[in-house]
Amino acid sequence: MKPLLSPDFFDTRLAHWLALPAGALLSLAFAPVGWWPLAILCPAWLFLTWLNTTPRLAAKSGFLFTVGLFLAGTYWLYNTIHEVGHAPAWIAIFLMFGMVAILGSYTAGLGYALARWLPARKADGTFVASLLHLLLVFPAAYTVLEWFRGWFLSGFPWFALGYSQTDSPLAGFAPIAGVYGISLFVAISAGALVAIVFADNRARIVSAAVLVAVWVVGGLLWHREWTAPIGRPITVAIVQGAVPQDVKWSVEYRDSTLALYRDLSWPHLGKDIILWPESALPDMPDQLRSYVSYMWSAARARGSALITGMLRYGDDENDIRNGLLALDKDAQWYDKRRLVPFGEVFPVPSFIRSWMRLQNLPYTDLTPGARHQPALDAAGNKIGATICYEDAYGAEQLEVLKEATLLVNVTNDAWFGDTTAAPQHLQISRMRVMEAQRPLLRAANDGISALILANGTVEKTLPRFKPDVLTGVVQPRTGLTPYARVGNWPVIGTSALILAVVGFFAFRSRRNRGA
Repeated sequence: MKPLLSPDFFDTRLAHWLALPAGALLSLAFAPVGWWPLAILCPAWLFLTWLNTTPRLAAKSGFLFTVGLFLAGTYWLYNTIHEVGHAPAWIAIFLMFGMVAILGSYTAGLGYALARWLPARKADGTFVASLLHLLLVFPAAYTVLEWFRGWFLSGFPWFALGYSQTDSPLAGFAPIAGVYGISLFVAISAGALVAIVFADNRARIVSAAVLVAVWVVGGLLWHREWTAPIGRPITVAIVQGAVPQDVKWSVEYRDSTLALYRDLSWPHLGKDIILWPESALPDMPDQLRSYVSYMWSAARARGSALITGMLRYGDDENDIRNGLLALDKDAQWYDKRRLVPFGEVFPVPSFIRSWMRLQNLPYTDLTPGARHQPALDAAGNKIGATICYEDAYGAEQLEVLKEATLLVNVTNDAWFGDTTAAPQHLQISRMRVMEAQRPLLRAANDGISALILANGTVEKTLPRFKPDVLTGVVQPRTGLTPYARVGNWPVIGTSALILAVVGFFAFRSRRNRGA
């Protein structure tokens, strides 16, 4: 057997199989564990298996790495689909492994393409720790892959490397380059680490200089303010009802749920904003007209704006939307744009939908909200709203930042149970705050409800699964960060340009050799 961590070892089948546990370990870089150095070490292993190998083995290691990451990191999908959604276990397993396999196929395709058309090996097949690949090609390719994974076929933006760095010096790049910019710098750090260990002395010096520069600059930028305070501080009350998911929509529990939110909120009337979670009210607006009017009148009498999640009808009874209702001087709606696949929308043929109906499984599609929706008015501020996992799509929130002074996210993470999904989601919310440099009010049905300051610091949280109210003061802010002005395009465009230029010269070199 070839010595472990020797250059030749990474061309063995065992090294490629070890990409599976390397991917699984990467999940520990994210919340709630937060061992962010693993976001450098684990991709470094993947890059090593891509350096000097065949397209087939590169595809294998890419597939295994991503499968390990998402099996370990999103195990809670089984709980969501089977334990809470009551789908048969075999359906939950099929959907979970199907999604993981699709995500793995993206990385497999990337590994194959890199080894096939941009090989990082000498003509005689001997090992070479190519700086070009380690500092440019592999990081750029992995960043483009994460971006692609975040929108293709609705997308699943979970576990972009940048999210793991909310508490590292690289977080300083968030308001400049966004989460994918941080991912690029994490991947560059992984490549530099490989070069420091395996490259020649000159390449080691260059790689060490790049590594130090990236982290020093990130640290220097960490406390740079790109936005400015506007207006007076706002008092808030974030209500966490902690209504169990299995009784949330039960007719027998409807009145007790309404009373719960009324009683939790009543002592805090007079706060500028009172925020309730996603679909906090367990019925349609026309069925709760008197209750909503009563709470709105009570809030206005004390100078409060009430914001609550609530399902509502659109144009007809077949047009159901997941909405956020802001009650201040006027009533305003924000409708959720990004619907959860197999939770709020079911991309399946009609015969499967009919079978789901016969099995008493959810099968009705909600209607997505309009792509462009204005900020909500509440307490003299403009509110940039997101519902549930919409806050994982950072680029889609850029337009509202032109007017928003506060951010609000309402969610119902009760679907995930007592798993790591809730802290992972909170970490994503923190990244959105860092990119925009605006405070965020976060109301979650059973947690994690939080008040996040404009620098991404979690000021306060509520314990999970407990009805409670979080109170605090936030300072609205105005102005645009560099990322809010330009979005992901500089990072993705630069990464794509790197791949295009290197690919062009690789193609020309092969053609010249063939001639």
